[in-house]
Parts: sequence; structure tokens; C-alpha cells
Amino acid sequence: MKIVFIGAGNLATCVSLEMQRAGMTIAQIYSRSRESAEALAKKLNCQWTIHIGEVIPDADLYIFSLKDTALPEVIAQMKPNDGMWVHTAGSVPMQVFEGKAKRYGVFYPLQTFSKKRRMKLDQTPIFFEVNNPDDMKMLKKIAIALSGNAQELDSEKRKYLHLAAVFACNFTNHMYLLASQILEEQGVSTDLLLPLITETALKLSEMSPEEAQTGPAVRFDKEIMDKQMAMLSDLGVQTIYRLISQNIYKESLQHE
Repeated sequence: MKIVFIGAGNLATCVSLEMQRAGMTIAQIYSRSRESAEALAKKLNCQWTIHIGEVIPDADLYIFSLKDTALPEVIAQMKPNDGMWVHTAGSVPMQVFEGKAKRYGVFYPLQTFSKKRRMKLDQTPIFFEVNNPDDMKMLKKIAIALSGNAQELDSEKRKYLHLAAVFACNFTNHMYLLASQILEEQGVSTDLLLPLITETALKLSEMSPEEAQTGPAVRFDKEIMDKQMAMLSDLGVQTIYRLISQNIYKESLQHE
């Protein structure tokens, strides 16, 4: 099987390397960025191009790993072929391929990816969807080769899964950033937070988020919360602190 990646960003880098490790053949990388295309192709020892018209026409699978806003434009520029086209976006329906490809679908790993961090996908849930039932077997086989957790999921449910992931990952990571900035302003090492961050995540394997919740907001300790609010000079961060504290307390009341 020949696979082409349309895109060379974080997800494309991590997934293509894992596919190669699993014995799959990555035939070509396309990216608008010469630097990104060349760098990933070098790791994979494959062809690369920055011209969409030069994408090879005889691959079995084309994986579009692009920003959501760029996806329709690049799809429109691709020359039709007999291969299967899939995208990796959480909130884009597979129908984005309609009228351009006969065989299409979605290949969505529920994970956070960074080029600088190599990771295995064996514990990562991979969700797939196809327009043609005949292609289900192929896409499922690829997903299972990468992960022990592969399952079919339609575009509507995947959209909500992506929303949940934004809260669980992206927003959480932003909280880490804010926490780091608070400590850096005081000359305190941010590494001190790592054991706390690790334990916070590990607790969720043994209890629900409601059971794991601690801190002044769940107790509605107004004196401490007011003092901490006053310590924050950025009004936007103050608002984040206030709104999240209010929501934590509201949830705690519902689960008493």
C-alpha cells in the first residue's frame, strides 16, 4: 500500500512515522512549506513536493492533515484519482470530499501531537468513517495496526468528541501556561508543578473528575479566592479565574 500525506505538520509528522514503523509505505509528502515537506520526507526517505499538481496519482491512500480552513481549498486543487482520500480533522465532516473523490472518509486519532516529541499510538483511540462500506476494512486495518483502540464514529459524534478534547487538552494546556507565567514572574521554577500535574491526570484513571476535584473553589472559600484574584494583574486572567471558580462550585453543588 502506498500512502501520501497532504500536509507535514504535527499530526502528519507523528502519524506518518508511526505508519512507517508499522511497515506501511509513505510514498510522498506534500506541503506548502518547502522546509516542512523536505524535513519530513528526509525522515521517511520518500519523495516530497510543494506543488499540489505534482502529487503522485497512483497511491492507495491520501491523508489530508491540514488546518480546517485550508482543507477545502487544497481538496479543490487536487487532481482526481482512484485512491481513497481521508482527512484527520475533528470538526470537519467527511462530506468535504463530496464531488471531488469517489472514495473518501476520516481518520481521526484522538491525541495531541508535537513534531518535537516522538510517540507511539498503541494507546491512542483512532476513529474512522467511510462513505463506501467496501473501504471500511482497509481503513480499520490501518487503524488497528497503529492502535489497539480503533472504532467507527460518524462526523456528528466526532464533532462533539473534538469539542471535549479541546477542553481536556488545549484549554488544560493553556492553564499550564498561565501557571508557569505566574511562577516565572516570581523567579520560581515551573518544574515544581510537574508532580502535581502528573498526579492530577493519574487520578482520573481511578475516579471521576467530580470526585477528584479539590481546591478553594469547590469549598467556595471566598476569602482565599478574593486574595488570589487580587494577585492577578491581568484582567483577562482574573476573568478566567472567576468564571472557572464559579463553575467548579456550581458543579460541586449538583453532585453533593
